[in-house]
Amino acid sequence: MSRKKILPGGGTETDIDTDINKVVEAPQGVSLWQDAWHRLRKNKMAVSGLIVLVLLCVVALLTPWIAPYTYQEQDLVLGAAPPSAQHLLGTDTLGRDLLTLLMYGGRISLAVGFIATAVALLIGVLYGTVAGYFGGRVDAAMMRFVDILYALPFMIFIILLMVIFGRNILLLFLVIGSVEWLTMARIVRGQVQSLRQQEFVEAAVSLGLSQWTIIRRHLIPNTLGPVIVYTTLTIPGVMLFEAFLSFLGLGIQPPQSSWGLLISYGVETMEEYPWLLIFPGLVLSITLFALNFLGDGLRDALDPKTSKD
Repeated sequence: MSRKKILPGGGTETDIDTDINKVVEAPQGVSLWQDAWHRLRKNKMAVSGLIVLVLLCVVALLTPWIAPYTYQEQDLVLGAAPPSAQHLLGTDTLGRDLLTLLMYGGRISLAVGFIATAVALLIGVLYGTVAGYFGGRVDAAMMRFVDILYALPFMIFIILLMVIFGRNILLLFLVIGSVEWLTMARIVRGQVQSLRQQEFVEAAVSLGLSQWTIIRRHLIPNTLGPVIVYTTLTIPGVMLFEAFLSFLGLGIQPPQSSWGLLISYGVETMEEYPWLLIFPGLVLSITLFALNFLGDGLRDALDPKTSKD
């Protein structure tokens, strides 16, 4: 017959073993990013936007191998023709396959969106973090500079750059990125101002870490939530800006193409050949909706106020 040793508190060794097993078997906690991903997966619109965006990026990367025709190939006899079995989205006035043009144009439009946003992200995060962390006169001077840039007529600035340096796609990336970083800097500055009073920053200071180490290892990583959300909302804005510049003749120039440039061509011939406007506008709209749905989903998933719902 087994004996149970009675402990001073009235319990037994068996009770203690059971409690230990319960502790060992307790579910482990999840990180903020795991919790955010779990929330994001519940948002069907955000997941749909992510899937559409991934598909568009894959198609853009594989365009040279999967496009039905080459970019320069023309059917001069056919000319501008409506959608058919031979040309699923029709052809333009030069006899070029519109689906092929959209696929090659997507490479440019998506590249402008992502690269220009990356430029804005790099400048805005560093600038806003420095201003928010140091505060005082440094912050006041840096933010007044941002206010001055906000007041400049950027369209005239872009036109001057195009006249001086020529119409270069790399210059277009840099110009758009240099315009879009201002709001990013303000958002990051506000986040850093609230973070620099937290205990983990004071602990890092007491350990003797350098200011750059605190900024790089503690402040910037803790601003990634709002930064990621705003980034997904900046990309469609950048793409629209590029489309607007191309529509005015200041953006992508032939023989290169983008969705904005195709829309510009479509507007000129929309009464005679409406498909030249409908399909580029539809593709651009779908991409912008996907990015906005993803941005809204990330905002809800990363919101700390709802992290325990």
